[in-house]
Amino acid sequence: MFKKKIFAALTAGFIAFGSFGVLDAMPRDQISAIQVKKAKDFKFWAKDSVAKQKLIEYVADVTNKKSKNFIPIEDRIAVFDVDGTIACETAPFCFDFMMFVYRALDDPNYFASAQDKANAEAVKAAIYAKNMTNDVRRKHCASNASVFAGMTAEEFADYTRNYLNTPVEGFDNLKVGEAFYLPMIEVISYLKANNFKIYLVSGADRDYMRTSAEIFPVDGMIGTDYRYVATNQGDIDGMDYTLKPDDKVVRGDFVSKDINMNKVSNMAREIGKKPVLAFGNSTGDSSMINFSMRDNKYRTAAFFVICDDLEREFGNVDKANKCIKLADDNGWIKISMKNDFKTIYGDNVTLAR
Repeated sequence: MFKKKIFAALTAGFIAFGSFGVLDAMPRDQISAIQVKKAKDFKFWAKDSVAKQKLIEYVADVTNKKSKNFIPIEDRIAVFDVDGTIACETAPFCFDFMMFVYRALDDPNYFASAQDKANAEAVKAAIYAKNMTNDVRRKHCASNASVFAGMTAEEFADYTRNYLNTPVEGFDNLKVGEAFYLPMIEVISYLKANNFKIYLVSGADRDYMRTSAEIFPVDGMIGTDYRYVATNQGDIDGMDYTLKPDDKVVRGDFVSKDINMNKVSNMAREIGKKPVLAFGNSTGDSSMINFSMRDNKYRTAAFFVICDDLEREFGNVDKANKCIKLADDNGWIKISMKNDFKTIYGDNVTLAR
């Protein structure tokens, strides 16, 4: 199923979009053009959504100069997890993982080492068994560094852009590059219109995310990092090496996985201020949300996307129930994909039956 559904079309190399036929999801240029300047501009949310109304009320309050909760523009910072919060992570898993598996096991133009193939098989098995552990994530990080090592940032971006044309497994009429939750893209647009800085804080490969989410008006992307080195640098420390005229700057070793407490460490270093808004969808986002909400001098709010839609998405009842309890216990505002989203990817995007 893996090869037939996702990668069979790629066995002769990546294929241009037109070869896949016309798909009915919103194209990336139209996703990029989504604009929500005022509350009345939301189109993809249920009319009676409590979560949407709470967001609108919060924004109206903190942007009102007469309100005691007014937040100056320079301190209006919102952070968003990506996979499962603004983008699909269920078909069957996070797309940067799926691109790694393709690269290591199925790309006809690349031959992975025995170790990288073994790690890719372990990652693939964990994905389909729905049993992703941190030990498997570490195997992914190590070999994701290896299989893309030596690529410049531009070369990796080109590889990613080609991958974004891949059909999404388990869905009809959806490509990887289109698999964003349209209601959440409206939230990003609405916050930008109200002078919020937007940071994506994801466990995904930062370079993958830069290309995947390049269509959004975000101010920064924090993700899993890989070192960049000069092609002639070898094992010389960067403090002792000067870039040569014939050097290229290319991807190298794994640095850190941006999940759990690592999200907080990276936010503190790269943003330098506490966010006032945080959006997540899993226990892995708890640290990010707690850091944003606690001991903050401004009024804060946290929103938690619940994976409870079994008709338009691969919802997970057990996870949804645990996340509902987590949100309720912490006072986070729940966003039900089933009840709050009028559409997810577009009405013509359906689960393959």
